[in-house]
Amino acid sequence: MKKIKLLFVTGLLAISYSCSDELLQNDGVAGDSQPTTELTSVQLEQGALTNPGIPAAFLSGVYALQVQAGSGDTGGHDDFGQKAYDVFGDFMSSDMALSASNFGWYRASFSELQVGENFTFTDNRQLWRYYYKVIGSANLVVNNLGGNDAIPESDANKYAMGQAKALRAHSYFYLAQYYQKEYNASEPILPLPIGETAGNLPKSTAQEVYEQIENDLNDAISLLSGFNRTAKNQVNQDVARMILAYALAAKGGRDADVATLTSQVINGGAYTMLAAADVTNGFNDVTSNSWMWGVDITPELGLGLISWWGQVDAYSFSYAWAGDFKVMDQTLFDAIPANDARKAQFFDDPTNASGTGRHLQPLLKFYYSPAVAGTTSFGSGTNVGITADYVYMRVEEAYLLNAEAQARGGNDGAARTSLKALLARRVPDNTYVDALSGQALLDEIYLQTRIELWGEGKSYLAMKRNQATITRGANHLNFVGVPIQYNDERLTFEIPQDEIQNNPFITDQNL
Repeated sequence: MKKIKLLFVTGLLAISYSCSDELLQNDGVAGDSQPTTELTSVQLEQGALTNPGIPAAFLSGVYALQVQAGSGDTGGHDDFGQKAYDVFGDFMSSDMALSASNFGWYRASFSELQVGENFTFTDNRQLWRYYYKVIGSANLVVNNLGGNDAIPESDANKYAMGQAKALRAHSYFYLAQYYQKEYNASEPILPLPIGETAGNLPKSTAQEVYEQIENDLNDAISLLSGFNRTAKNQVNQDVARMILAYALAAKGGRDADVATLTSQVINGGAYTMLAAADVTNGFNDVTSNSWMWGVDITPELGLGLISWWGQVDAYSFSYAWAGDFKVMDQTLFDAIPANDARKAQFFDDPTNASGTGRHLQPLLKFYYSPAVAGTTSFGSGTNVGITADYVYMRVEEAYLLNAEAQARGGNDGAARTSLKALLARRVPDNTYVDALSGQALLDEIYLQTRIELWGEGKSYLAMKRNQATITRGANHLNFVGVPIQYNDERLTFEIPQDEIQNNPFITDQNL
């Protein structure tokens, strides 16, 4: 299974940079230095004229940012690309609990919920820098394929343009989710560098940001027609459809469109949901037919201590083994029926009989090596290189989001059908769903979304869509039993201090 994706690895090596220097010029972040990379916009444009493969090759560097340690411009061990911000969101939703903290990662920001109240916290800057870096990189590709309104002539450049626009939209969507409490069309929320835009910009409204997201993704879906990707780290039509479905669902009022997009993914037949026996298989192999988008992690990528696996997997020699335990919220775990296959994903040891205090760690949902799965011989003793893969999106998400959209649109029958299709692979009897309708049905879909996608970075998005009030279970270190609404200031990131200091259009008076 482990085949080196040459372009991907080359792209990663070609864009290595220090924590203090920027990958690209004009990435939309205030106070940038000149880029350290030797590939300039002019060079990319000239190269594209003689070698149509150059934009696609540079695009692989954009994908590399998604897994690169330090891509948020910090030296932190919680800075490792897209999966780092999946962990941020899981903590913010409180579905992931920090049950022990020996090293301090995530404690002040997320267990104590200080990140949303203090713009000087590094996590605010890290997340901001990462997504704007991806946006700046995507802009460079789009600009040198003719700009936002261009349709490249060659299929290869069409596909490169489609992927770049989808990645740009994905980044703007996550920024909008993390930096706005809830969708308010007229509220200025983010700078929106698009095309040749350079330098500091004022904040655009949420409506403008989401319109750009929708336009980019509709373009991507069209441009990616006929694209047969060579690796799952690349965005294809179905991934673009799902990103658009998430964005429209977050915005609200587009239930029919969300249902259509997710139905297209489901009915395309390219992916198959995991069977009950497979939900304890470690979620570590990108070749899984349920994975729509993910990364084949190879030794050449050099992942180890600073990685998603290092922070979450109890068997890797890193923080989740050594004493910063990430576990499922106790109340959420208690809501899983005993005969649900997903109950076995978590280490159920409430009395700490093992002496490790690892109650509700995801020992069988996520593990690095089958040789250790299910044991209590945690950690390898050495910081070995990580080759377990990263999952970004599974087809199960399409079924759950479809069920949610159908229920919101008043189509309870269709919602029950999608939900039962998933539950048929998780529980022996799903007929109880037939009695659900209206808000009770929506509540069940939300619960199943939280259970199914725990630890995969989707709980924060679901919390905001469902306008939920979260109440932490007994195994959190802080705020146990305290109700917190989805739009609480503490659950929203702050525009970072250096952006406020360096961008004259953004001040502490108009955060």
